[in-house]
Amino acid sequence: MDVRYLEPSDLVYGHEAAATTGVPETVIRQWARRGRIRRFAGNGRPSGRGHLARTMYALPEIEALAAAYRPTPQRAPRAA
Repeated sequence: MDVRYLEPSDLVYGHEAAATTGVPETVIRQWARRGRIRRFAGNGRPSGRGHLARTMYALPEIEALAAAYRPTPQRAPRAA
């Protein structure tokens, strides 16, 4: 997605994107670290979780990747 076509309302914090798409916030941060989506500087508004979030993501990019996202089941803990 080209940055020129993003609206200011398309930029959301990680927890907002996770609530909208159902993809965990840790996965969203992993996608950004690997270069699959872009990070943007926060706009300074309170995130609503008791602190200021500094990173925003483009919701259309996350929604495009979320369509193919399948959670990986975790291994059961071993008995001691």
